[in-house]
Amino acid sequence: MFRQKDIALLEQRGISVEQATRQMERFVTGFPWLEIEKAARPGEGITVLTPEQEDQAIARWHDYLANAGEVFKFVPASGAASRMFKALFEFIDSDSDTPAPGSPVSQVLDHIDEFAFVDDLRQAVMNIYGDTLEALRAKGRNRDIIAAVIKPEGLNYGALPKALLKFHIYPDSSRTPLEEQLAEGAQTAAASDGVVKLHFTVSANHRKLFEQKLAEAIPAAEARTGLKFNVSLSEQKPSTDTIAANPDNTPFLEDDNLLLRPGGHGALIENLNDIDSAVVFIKNIDNVVPDWQRDPTVRYKKVIGGWLITVHDRIEAYLRALEAGDYTPESLGEMVSFMRTVLCIESAEMNSLEGADLAAWIKTKLDRPLRVCGMVRNEGEPGGGPYIARNPDGSFSPQVLESNQIRPEYKDMMAKATHFNPVDLVCYIKDINGKKYDLPAHVDPATGFISSKSSHGKELKAMELPGLWNGAMSDWNTVFVEVPLSTFNPVKTVNDLLRPVHRP
Repeated sequence: MFRQKDIALLEQRGISVEQATRQMERFVTGFPWLEIEKAARPGEGITVLTPEQEDQAIARWHDYLANAGEVFKFVPASGAASRMFKALFEFIDSDSDTPAPGSPVSQVLDHIDEFAFVDDLRQAVMNIYGDTLEALRAKGRNRDIIAAVIKPEGLNYGALPKALLKFHIYPDSSRTPLEEQLAEGAQTAAASDGVVKLHFTVSANHRKLFEQKLAEAIPAAEARTGLKFNVSLSEQKPSTDTIAANPDNTPFLEDDNLLLRPGGHGALIENLNDIDSAVVFIKNIDNVVPDWQRDPTVRYKKVIGGWLITVHDRIEAYLRALEAGDYTPESLGEMVSFMRTVLCIESAEMNSLEGADLAAWIKTKLDRPLRVCGMVRNEGEPGGGPYIARNPDGSFSPQVLESNQIRPEYKDMMAKATHFNPVDLVCYIKDINGKKYDLPAHVDPATGFISSKSSHGKELKAMELPGLWNGAMSDWNTVFVEVPLSTFNPVKTVNDLLRPVHRP
């Protein structure tokens, strides 16, 4: 299937021929649909904590940090912001300088002075056109204004990563999502030694821009908070790239070479595996708010962090008892009850095994990475979220699923789901002896998906690896906890920055 030059290219990326062959076979077989028992809901897979339980979780989180607990923030930040500006790109490619009334472009132009980047835009407009922003508006040169926002000769916002765009206005400055992630980390994940550790995954072509921004942002954050920031960067590993295929499932060639594409955010499990910390928070780069809107975020970051430690306390106690052989039929029954009610695991072995066999089975189920995922109430749009799904071993457990993983006959179930996934999770990735788990060993390779793409006008099939918080974590123990919608404030389009939560 592969020529010698193909094999050389694969070796250069760190991809074995066996891996590449399996990928090509997957284009033929496709990925299986996941078997779903039900959508998770309060009392059936989603824990709704009482105010008292929330306060106890916060206290446990503070106690964990005070006792030298390890914590990192892991932020996927490699994506360009092009989708934020889709409507703006379409406008400048049109033949009219007048946007439709009420359209996204019209809203941007009507509120242009309210964006955090407006001062930079004024300077860009003057540099490009030799005229002021107000003069261009008066002349109706709307496409020129929009072009200055997104084109390379202007702010180049259409090609920069979201992390480096100016989102929020402060009395004496403005902040990017990268800077807001630093601020949030200071309030939720400062270790007992006063150090805040963050890790951003970046694309290779933007790495220098990140380094330049951090060189100014870190000293400013340290001066503002009195804390020390330890920030690291990594890129998606070439060994996680996937082969593109033709519609007939043969390798797609471009300039007579294999076309290798990034394998999606699921590839970042390799980057997460390199983090040396027991606890890691994961959150998307654009789900940030300014200082005066952050109280709910801070509270519930501590809640899910403290609940993670509380659940882990129980797991550690059970594992130590099992390792010591210190268990009775009654204590094994207690462990099974914990697995059912807290971890929401169901398996035939819970009823069929007993004694040493049951103890050994419980140990294999508990001795694995743990995550607590915040889930918000579904306000209307169905989509990916929390479900109880069947695992390859026949057991059932909580899983975060995307809509493209769900077979068509489950669409009614998906539409009635009460919660969705805001990507707000905290993970425990070391065992009870402080040894890091091998995270790639807990990926379910059968949970990727294939999509239709094109390159230079030619149709192709692309393969996405199991998503970072989907199939890449499907073999973890998972707890869903309800968090308020006020903690979910993503910026998917530039117009989202006009929402009250992002404005002064």
